[in-house]
Amino acid sequence: MKILVVEDDSGISDFVISELNHEGFETCLALTGREALEIFEAEKPDLILLDIMLPELNGLEVLRRIRAVSTVPVILETARGETIDKINGLNLGADDYIPKPFEIEELLARINALLRRVNYSKNQEASLALRSLSLNIERMSFSINQNEVLLSKTEFMLLKLFLENKEKVLSRQQIIDEIWGKGHFIDENTVDVYVGYLRSKISDHTKDEFIKTVRGAGYMMI
Repeated sequence: MKILVVEDDSGISDFVISELNHEGFETCLALTGREALEIFEAEKPDLILLDIMLPELNGLEVLRRIRAVSTVPVILETARGETIDKINGLNLGADDYIPKPFEIEELLARINALLRRVNYSKNQEASLALRSLSLNIERMSFSINQNEVLLSKTEFMLLKLFLENKEKVLSRQQIIDEIWGKGHFIDENTVDVYVGYLRSKISDHTKDEFIKTVRGAGYMMI
């Protein structure tokens, strides 16, 4: 795992990098906001530890530019008590923050916890994919042939259900029970309508068939 440390205080960066290397992480260092963007592009780190107070470009601007192109995990270093920096950072897409000064044990715990969450999410998303189609849980969308397609909540739940049950026939009643809940009166034709919506969104980007109608039984993801 490679961590990009963005910190212009050499006392902090030397200590943090030494500890990260000791824990088995590969590290790279940026001293300014512009350098951070350059190294991010060149090194493709697995996580970024980003100070807010930086020369040239501040950390929030660096975060904004990174989030325009990547979902790489980012932990912000914030000044203790600066609530507005924490709020702005989280709104811009930071995954976590740690107030300075911090204990190295807390930083390592936050890094490891964040990497576990990211790895779990990646493993979960990998299981919700079929050929060129993959579901993005966080964005409630799917990607197909490098195109992202946004979904309504019901479309998202339906596609997720199909991907979780690949090559299994799901009856209309099973679909209703899973999506709308047991005991709800939903006309089975409603299922057909939403399957039609999904098929239409998929067929806009590929000629491959993903949802097969099984006559007299229901639908199946193939």
